[in-house]
Amino acid sequence: QVQLVESGGDSVQAGGSLRLSCVASGRISDISSMAWYRQAPGKQRELVARFNRGTGIKYSDFVEGRFTISRDNAKNTVHLQMNSLKPEDTALYVCYAFVRQRLGASYNDYWGQGTQVTVSS
Repeated sequence: QVQLVESGGDSVQAGGSLRLSCVASGRISDISSMAWYRQAPGKQRELVARFNRGTGIKYSDFVEGRFTISRDNAKNTVHLQMNSLKPEDTALYVCYAFVRQRLGASYNDYWGQGTQVTVSS
């Protein structure tokens, strides 16, 4: 099995910064894509940023240059540096990975439990 564990969520004031981290562990042969999603209360889960080996990096429009996703392939880790945070960024931030557990097997979706980010005005 594969586990994704997020960290770095906190409560900050508007304009502040946070750095989220996600580590993938378990039986992993290859990770094709890692991403951050978020889900606010009463809203659907939405993509924040994705690091895909084939297509590169994608940010959702609401990021507006404030966030940076980075990946450490050697450590199966993805980070999300978030600057200029706004109250509307308040959400549970969830890590995603597209993982192949062994050579020749198919890739599957894995999700973490999330880390809470709360931004006050």
